Amino acid sequence: MVLETSIEDAAAKREDLPNADEVYDEDEEIPVEDVFDDAFVRKRTDFESFDELVAASPSEADSAATLETVPHGEWNEFVAETTEFENEESFVLAARDHWVAKRLDLV
Repeated sequence: MVLETSIEDAAAKREDLPNADEVYDEDEEIPVEDVFDDAFVRKRTDFESFDELVAASPSEADSAATLETVPHGEWNEFVAETTEFENEESFVLAARDHWVAKRLDLV
């Protein structure tokens, strides 16, 4: 599997990389569960799914659909405690890179 930090290197080695418009429509809404898929969550957190991670957070949220009810400071601390990331931003960026790598068939 391609590590999130080596996506650019993996992409540079591919001659048949699709154009962005072939893998993503800018008007397309990307479900959070697609970005934080089970494979990513299992590998990088203490949980089996993103819904499970959200449900375990210190809030009343019980799924990705209710994630916005988790106060930012609580979520940031929770991410630092239960994932391999130091904060929400690094968690989100790594998930984004994982999603891009999947869409480009780099993983």
